[in-house]
Parts: sequence; structure tokens; C-alpha cells
Amino acid sequence: MPNLVSPSLSLSAAVSWGAADFSGGIATRQSNVFSVVVIAHATGLLFMLLLALLSREPMLSATSLLWGLAAGAAGGAGLACLYKALAIGKMGLTAPLSAVITALVPLAFSFGTQGLPRRGQLFGFVMAVVSIWLIARQSGAANGSAGLGLAVAAGVGFGGFLLFIKFAGAQAVFCPLAAARTASLILMIAIIAAGRGEWRLARGTLWYVLLAGVLDSGANALYVAATQRGRLDVAAVLSSLYPASTVLLARVVLKERLSRLQSAGIATALVAVALIAS
Repeated sequence: MPNLVSPSLSLSAAVSWGAADFSGGIATRQSNVFSVVVIAHATGLLFMLLLALLSREPMLSATSLLWGLAAGAAGGAGLACLYKALAIGKMGLTAPLSAVITALVPLAFSFGTQGLPRRGQLFGFVMAVVSIWLIARQSGAANGSAGLGLAVAAGVGFGGFLLFIKFAGAQAVFCPLAAARTASLILMIAIIAAGRGEWRLARGTLWYVLLAGVLDSGANALYVAATQRGRLDVAAVLSSLYPASTVLLARVVLKERLSRLQSAGIATALVAVALIAS
């Protein structure tokens, strides 16, 4: 009988990550993106600390703490690279490229350490990676190489987060995530202090920012729990389907139309999920 616990947790993480991106995206329409990230990360840090206290998790070992800090630094650096890539490059190319690289980093590590999965799952992974590209792809994107290097760096950073937080969360969930969020928060504050970003938060957007922080951290916790209960490649790839959640929310809430590529990507993702979870 297939293990459905890890896939269920991974898909829940994808839904939560996508909802966090949707909430944060609405906030950044009127506010500076680094201001949104700092407040969201601070909210997520407090949320993880609260859950760690309520769950009475043991104190982290030095090794787990270092992995947690490394995960936060990698994720924060990836975020900064992505924002820069989106600013100077073609969003229709940089966004899907970073999303695909994010999934491939832990996927490659898992194949090297845990061996190849069954053929059906392997085909599901291929379909999932294709679906991530299609869903995140923006229609009408022109060709161009500007920002592609930064997009790759962003994907490596996000993939590094997925990998490192798995190492940090071998025995706990919330404390490693608190360490990771501390590192990424410090990095974002440093970027603003260095003059690379400005502080501007528009009225009426605070609740979206706070919601984004809670949903993002909640997704991180679901992902870590998924890695503890199943293969890393399954958790990483299914969690990386979060762009589907974002575009579906935009369709329902904002009445945005799905492009043909996005519709095809969502259909492909559904088939991929069935194959991976089988």
C-alpha cells in the first residue's frame, strides 16, 4: 500500500506556499517588496517560535542549528536573486526557470543518496517538472538572456533551502524553521540597510503581509514533516507545485484568466501527482 502521508503533507505545503505567494503578491502591488518580506518573515519567525514552545520541542543540537541557519541564508539569498532577476529580465522566463531549478536540486540529491524511485514515480517527476514550468510561464514573453543567471541562482538558493531544512529537521520541525527564518530575516534587513531596498508599506496591505508570513511558515513546517515521513524527492517535487495554487487563487479571487499553457500545466500536474503518489 503506498505511503500517502508524505504526499498529502507535501501537497498541503504546496497549497499553503501558493496562498502565501498570492497574499504577498497582492501586498507588493502597492508596497515595496523588501518591506513585505521583512514583515512576513518576522511574522513567520514569531509563529514558529510560538509553535515550538507549544509543542515543547527539544533544543536544537549545534548541527541542526547550523543547517537551519544555512537553509535560511540560502532561501534569503535565493529570494534576493529572484527579485533582481524579475526586475531586469523577462518574467516569463526567469520565474519558471527558478521554479524548476528549485525542484531539481533536492531531486538530484535524493536520486544520488536514496536511489532511483519506481518507473511510474520517475515519469511522474518528469511530468511534475514540466508542469511547474508551464504553470509559472508567462504568456507573451520575449526571448532574452537578461536575468537568467540570477534566476538559476535563485533556484539553487530555494533548492538549497529545501535540502538544508531537511537536514535541520531530522528530529524537530519548528525550532529548525525558527533558526532558518532568523537567518533570512537578518539577510533581508541587511539588504534594506545597505540601500538595496527601500521601506514602504501601503495602508490596507498589512493583513495580507501577516497572512503571507503565517502561510509561508506553515508550508515550511508541512514540508519538513513530509520529508520526515517519506522520500525527499517526493516531498520536494510535490511541494514545488505551489505555482498551481497561486494561479488558481488568482483565477477564483481576482478573476484572472488562465493561459493555455497554465491550463495544460495544471492538467499535467494532476497526472504527475497521481503517478508520484502511486
